[in-house]
Amino acid sequence: MASNIQTISQLLDTSLIPHQSKEAEKSLRASENAPGFPLLLLQIVASNTFGLNTRLAAALYFKNLIGRNWTDEEGRYKMNNDDVVAVKREIIGLMITSPPALQVQLGEAISIIAESDFWRRWDTLIDDLVSRLTPDNPQVNNGVLQVAHAIFKRWRPLFRSDDLFEEINHVLGKFTDPLLKLFISTDSLIEQNVNDKVILQGLYQTLNLIVKISFDLNCQDLAPGFEESLPNIMGLFHKYLTYSNDLLTTDDDDEAGPLERVKASICELLQLFTHKYEDVFEEMLQNFVNSTWELLTNLGSQPKYDILVSKALQFLTSVAGSSRHAQNFSQTEVLEQVVEKIILPNMALRTSDEELFEDDPIEFIRRDLEGSDSDTRRRAATDFLRQLLEQFDQNVTQVVWKYITHYLQDYNKNPKVNWRSKDTALYLFSSIAAKGSTERKGVVHTNLLVDVVDFFQSNVAADLIAPFDDVEPILKVDAIKYLYTFRSQLTKEQLSGAFPLLAKHLASPNYVVYTYTAITVERLLAMTADGQPVFHPEDLKPYSNDLLQHLFRLIEAGVTPEKIQENEFLMRCVMRCLIVAKDSTGPLVGFVLGELIKITGEIAKNPSNPRFIHYHFESLGAIIRFVAPHHPEGLETALHDPFMSILGLYITEFIPYVFQLLSLLLESHPSAPIPQRYKDLVPHLLAPALCESRGNVPALVRLLQAIMARGADHFVQNNQISPILGIFQKLVSSKLTEIHAFELLEACFIYFPVKSLEPFLKDIFIILLTRLNGSKTEALSQKFVRLFYFLASRDAEGCGPDFVVKAIDTVQDGIFGQLYQAVVLPDTQKLQRPVDRKIAVVGLTKFVAFSSELENRYHKTWPSTVMALLKLLEMPPLPVQEGDNAAELVDADIDDLNFGSTYTRLNTCKTRVVDMFPQVTGDLKRWCGARIREGSAAKGGKVEEWIKAELPEEAKNMLRSYMQ
Repeated sequence: MASNIQTISQLLDTSLIPHQSKEAEKSLRASENAPGFPLLLLQIVASNTFGLNTRLAAALYFKNLIGRNWTDEEGRYKMNNDDVVAVKREIIGLMITSPPALQVQLGEAISIIAESDFWRRWDTLIDDLVSRLTPDNPQVNNGVLQVAHAIFKRWRPLFRSDDLFEEINHVLGKFTDPLLKLFISTDSLIEQNVNDKVILQGLYQTLNLIVKISFDLNCQDLAPGFEESLPNIMGLFHKYLTYSNDLLTTDDDDEAGPLERVKASICELLQLFTHKYEDVFEEMLQNFVNSTWELLTNLGSQPKYDILVSKALQFLTSVAGSSRHAQNFSQTEVLEQVVEKIILPNMALRTSDEELFEDDPIEFIRRDLEGSDSDTRRRAATDFLRQLLEQFDQNVTQVVWKYITHYLQDYNKNPKVNWRSKDTALYLFSSIAAKGSTERKGVVHTNLLVDVVDFFQSNVAADLIAPFDDVEPILKVDAIKYLYTFRSQLTKEQLSGAFPLLAKHLASPNYVVYTYTAITVERLLAMTADGQPVFHPEDLKPYSNDLLQHLFRLIEAGVTPEKIQENEFLMRCVMRCLIVAKDSTGPLVGFVLGELIKITGEIAKNPSNPRFIHYHFESLGAIIRFVAPHHPEGLETALHDPFMSILGLYITEFIPYVFQLLSLLLESHPSAPIPQRYKDLVPHLLAPALCESRGNVPALVRLLQAIMARGADHFVQNNQISPILGIFQKLVSSKLTEIHAFELLEACFIYFPVKSLEPFLKDIFIILLTRLNGSKTEALSQKFVRLFYFLASRDAEGCGPDFVVKAIDTVQDGIFGQLYQAVVLPDTQKLQRPVDRKIAVVGLTKFVAFSSELENRYHKTWPSTVMALLKLLEMPPLPVQEGDNAAELVDADIDDLNFGSTYTRLNTCKTRVVDMFPQVTGDLKRWCGARIREGSAAKGGKVEEWIKAELPEEAKNMLRSYMQ
């Protein structure tokens, strides 16, 4: 055991060394399924004999191990039962006694376990936590509360459901009273220890966790224990909103201290109560509003107060959102006080903002961008002002306009010295001019009391036109940002006129100036009107060379892989230029491709920014989409070495992207024979390890489909059908990959001769029927139904309705009838997509009109087959249960990008929906009627006899109307 611990600790240490980390992680992964491995990690975390870095690496690895290996998608444990029991037994005590850095990782691990097990499979947890609370030991209490908060905070974003409320009620019944008692005893201990800094700091951490957990317990509904004692509880919250003690004041101007953290948490809780429980909170609200106002007017401009100011302003914004309480702010005199004492101090540029602009420009941009989730003073002040504008637009506009005029006049007196006044004026104007905005379009609704275009021409345009040295960089950024913000309010001609100016600004030496330029160019090019792009290739053509030359120069100015990919906004602009330019970049293709390949080689050394990487591969996708149809060989040759290098080095972050791009290259030239380089790749694609990473699966399946489409003979000649079906079997066994299993299987039936699949048919249907019988999901069922009808429809390829019946009956004689009645027919009407419903219509028509099996052995299913066909043609699809579609679990949203097991689809590589039956055109009902007449004639009129004898009157008339 000791040697095991030493080995694992050494591997953990090695995993912290960049160039040795992959090998160390590989060795750790090889050991992690051994019984007792999770406990060895916890022993390292717990042991003081190891350095803090080793213990932190162990805690991090443990958290990731729990994320990967706790349960499968069915909720079954993947670890052996002894390890499961031991982890749940040990982790709470360990978390409580660990240093804060380790607590964070262990808390996240507990949260993952709770997601699966709490509360039914871990119903002792709350009792265990409550039993560990003490009346006077902050260190132990803080550990307990950290665990509780890690579990309860999961409730905050969830939709209401019976299961959720059952869990919350289980907690409330056991945890509310002990928490409130701890609140009272903590308050008492703070009073007793007002002069002891060390004890006070521990107690203030307890207090902060109590406030956060109070939010958790009330986030879905007002907890009964809180409702019963609300005046007393709120009295304590008010006490600590206004509390001060010099011992809790920090000298650090940048880092929030205990006082600020607690007050910020209280403001967050007040916002919740104002928003959700105004009826019971109303009498206490005014007291909090007055105190928050006073708090805001007395806080300095230091960054350590930023979160508190933001949360306090968010609370006041929620108050202003209530028509009853907004009246507090309705008078002009009050609004003037709000603007002067609250809005302006928090909207004005501070020294710390200017330092951030110079020293950490990318962070400045991320905080400043609309839609950013950063809690900044400026954003919070803007939101508060806009909420007041919603209630009293005329009053607010008049009051704020007075200040805007004042600041502009101040600037005009001495532009070089008073440039900050103009910055404040522009920010104020944007705050009251914008009434509704979207990420794609910018501001879509404006305040009709101000003129956005006139303000631009009078106060902004000159800064946009002036040379770099004549305008303060922040004002240059303000001018560019004005275009970005109000782009939907300007005409295409006005925006087009800005392109040459913006192209020049990419040559600015200032990081924020050129980055905001790239952001603005990208958003302008992404604009649409009535669903159509505003800008077309010919609009961009005069500037594309300048834009792309500047952008690549700026990206490649980074001297390390990390610096090259630091600024995703530049690469996003490259991507958008290429998408809008389409094939008009013809003369630039060689240059652009060379630059992208060069960047690929550099960032492959250390992939560190998922967004940059995504936009980078989107850019390659754009080149392939628009150029490959005309020059496939040149592109394939240029990209072969870099792509094979990525696959050879197994750069996991890049592999799904490379598979998508290779697929697009193949699909761009569908009629040509498949190049040898793809044939050579096939054995590597069939290696089982590639399917182990869920993020590879959708792209791998698509690539195999693309290779099959152009080189099916290669698979048949090299006996590679069996390994393909092995991949199908692996994918269909999991809810998270089952839909891709069907895509692969369908491709086999499309591209391989049915004769070559006959030896495998029985096994294929055994696998499918076993899965349907064991753990059927909506996605599995619908994909099976589509496959069923797809095979029934394709009689020209040796399939057809009787082929399907016989294939299913090879599993067990007579089982087709049960499966058809229990699964296929009931789920037919759930098919949603028009292309799937068309396949079902064709398949059902073949069954109704031509199937010998339905004529003889399974004739009792013929009437229900007709009824299923009529429902498909006459009724809308049945709604599908939400949240049971595996596709949703596999794709990552572009806004949630990180490196992990999710798959991120490239928009430039989107697959086109293929109509499997383009020959079936026009009115589907008439097509069905014609086929049924044809089938009846072939059977000597039998089908028409069945219609007459076996169908209800209404169905009979409907079918005959199709046949006329």
